[in-house]
Amino acid sequence: MRQIQVRHAGQWKLLIICPDRELFQQVTGHLSELIPTAAVVDLPAYPQRRSLQDLLSVQPPTLCFLDVASDRDKALAALQEIGQLRPDLPVVALHHSNHPDLILLCLRQGAREFLFTPFSADQIAGALERLSRFLTVPAAVPSAKVFCVIPGKGASGASTVACGLAYHLKRLKPEEKVLLADLDPTTGTISFQLKLRSQYSFVDVLSNSSNLDESIWSTVVASYQGIDILLSPESPVDSLAESREVATLIHFARERYQWVVLDSKSPYGEWGLTIARNSDEILLVTTNELPMLHAAQRAIAHLDRSGIERSRIRLIVNRHNSEAGLGREAIEMALHLDVYEVLPNDYDSVQKSLLDGKPVLPNSPLGKGLGNLASRLSGVKPGSSARKSWFSFRTLFDR
Repeated sequence: MRQIQVRHAGQWKLLIICPDRELFQQVTGHLSELIPTAAVVDLPAYPQRRSLQDLLSVQPPTLCFLDVASDRDKALAALQEIGQLRPDLPVVALHHSNHPDLILLCLRQGAREFLFTPFSADQIAGALERLSRFLTVPAAVPSAKVFCVIPGKGASGASTVACGLAYHLKRLKPEEKVLLADLDPTTGTISFQLKLRSQYSFVDVLSNSSNLDESIWSTVVASYQGIDILLSPESPVDSLAESREVATLIHFARERYQWVVLDSKSPYGEWGLTIARNSDEILLVTTNELPMLHAAQRAIAHLDRSGIERSRIRLIVNRHNSEAGLGREAIEMALHLDVYEVLPNDYDSVQKSLLDGKPVLPNSPLGKGLGNLASRLSGVKPGSSARKSWFSFRTLFDR
């Protein structure tokens, strides 16, 4: 039998969705010999979306085998849902025979491989070797915490919040690595806010997602006050790469940073939903004006329908004006969601930061609010890192 070497095979988890038990027995017979230490989750029926979502989040597999012979429509629906919920998860379609039309359809729906009986060890080993570059092995060290900042409606100041959050996370934990990524393909403004220019953008990362490494990454990201910045393209991009590629980008960043802040254009469309699904917490930014709150209400409902837990959403009320619009209690009642943070309307500080090409000053009203937001999200009290560094310096000096 052909032998293959599988890196960290014991940490891999296979999800096998296979109502056809004959197919299941054939494929697992070879898998048990090729990667005997891999864990297997067996689903003998096509799952409902909610069950699939729970399975992919609670017991995240690294490779999925999907029976497309038992029920073609249900199998294709499951394939589409996997692509939406876990676009980074490689899927291998299984069938009894070689159907060119079905093969093409499965590949278009996101399957990486199509295997048909009679299976052989060489056939499956070859597929595993080809798929090995897509497989994500759990990191041995804690990965980054990823925040997705999304506006309920344009012009709510979400990019200012994202920029300020990254800046204050770095101030709170100067020894840790922070990434700020502008993932708005059409109207990204981080480069304008910080007066940064680069010939590279996140589009270059997506185009190299299959062979992304440190050398490519270090070339593409810019640096600002110790923060790595991944910019949006100078010219708007109409057609984006497949959503699985932005998921690959996010997973790559998770392994290299302690804090990742993603500035997203919108919760709508597969691009925005993929960014949200691959984030730990979603900061939905609105103002207390009625049109903005109506848009935020629709955004929350859309995230609900898309299977994103409301417990992951942090409602940020930006540019709060107590003399106009709704108060905090009225907002919470209208949106059925607690307000996580209220940021003041600080027009002068924002304008100064734009003119200077710097984040909002930390001692300004908005700067203090953003600092408090970063402290709550990170669990780090303001000044704790600074006091620790001062104590260490004094101890060394006294010697």
